[in-house]
Amino acid sequence: MGDAVDRPTLKTRICDLLDIEYPVLCAGMGSFFFPLPAVTGARLAAAVSEAGGMGVIGAGMMTLDEMRRAIRDVREMTKKPFGVDLILPASIDEHTKQIEALTDITYDAIRELMPKPQLEFLAELKKELGIGDHPVVLKTDLTTFRPREAVDICLEERVPVFVAGLGDPAFMIEDAHAQGMVVMGLVGNVKNARKIMKSGVDVVIAQGTEAGGHTGRVGTLALIPQVVDAVGSVPVLAAGGIGDGRGLAAALALGAEGAWVGTAFIATEEADEYDFNKQKLITANDEGTRVTRVYTGKTMRGIQNELIKRWEEAGLQTLPMPLQTFLMAEITAGIIAEKKTEYISGPGGQVAGMISGIRSAREVLLDIVAGAVSVLNKELPRRVKTGESE
Repeated sequence: MGDAVDRPTLKTRICDLLDIEYPVLCAGMGSFFFPLPAVTGARLAAAVSEAGGMGVIGAGMMTLDEMRRAIRDVREMTKKPFGVDLILPASIDEHTKQIEALTDITYDAIRELMPKPQLEFLAELKKELGIGDHPVVLKTDLTTFRPREAVDICLEERVPVFVAGLGDPAFMIEDAHAQGMVVMGLVGNVKNARKIMKSGVDVVIAQGTEAGGHTGRVGTLALIPQVVDAVGSVPVLAAGGIGDGRGLAAALALGAEGAWVGTAFIATEEADEYDFNKQKLITANDEGTRVTRVYTGKTMRGIQNELIKRWEEAGLQTLPMPLQTFLMAEITAGIIAEKKTEYISGPGGQVAGMISGIRSAREVLLDIVAGAVSVLNKELPRRVKTGESE
């Protein structure tokens, strides 16, 4: 599929809303480990947009300056629409009060707030693995700490699409709409879909438990039609378990207007992910992922590894987000730096078993689209006969 004349046609109303060719968005995948790079940085976001879908920068653990630079980098690589994904709090006002109290706090000061058993477990594991000290500098200008400032930057930079990967975007929607910005919110259940719909989002992303990264408990097949019914005329994107054209076609059949795809785009040349994580992803099978709270305190699906196993065997309680992220920061940095890679792995959904190699983002996108077109136009009509009942 090299020339434009060979490109398939697949359009839904999401394409008109976002001014894109295909209803496929690359998920805004931030860093799985603090303080490491986002998976969907500028290169991957720009590549997906340039190929006809939409790339979304995973800015959740970037600093404010890093996010602004990523936005500008995307604009240097493509003139097509793109988005920014941020982690928002449930209550912006309460969050602001909490962060003001942490303005001058250090990483060592935060560690003093952490329970002794968890710290002792990590110290023993570091000793066992022969991992030296890898001090972590706490950056208080992370977008996760400063969501209001991060949103202001998105508005200043006139980002076409804003995505709330977690939390409620209600506080910024009026300003976003005033300048034509499309606002999306990601949810894992019907309750939260109704909540963000009332906040005024333009698109709801309904993500099933099959997805990599932060995920909920309801499967995609059951979740999508229930969310579609719950939000009425608001367009829905399907996420979780979608890695090829069959998944996109299924999402459309369930009532979604397109797909929010993560795992398939991790295994690409443009993804800012460690090579060992990409290799783990493409060698994983259908049962090779686990949902764990070990990294952030919230449920996240990633490729199974020894750190998850050892943490669960120890029976330790995870801390609330973001304390669990800081708890694990030093050991994950040390594991990566000293190449103890059996103890670490990146995000990945249950479609990992369908992925067998590293490709370009363009190839992944166009294969998904071509596969969906083939299912809808050829395979289903050939295999399924329908008719009106008399």
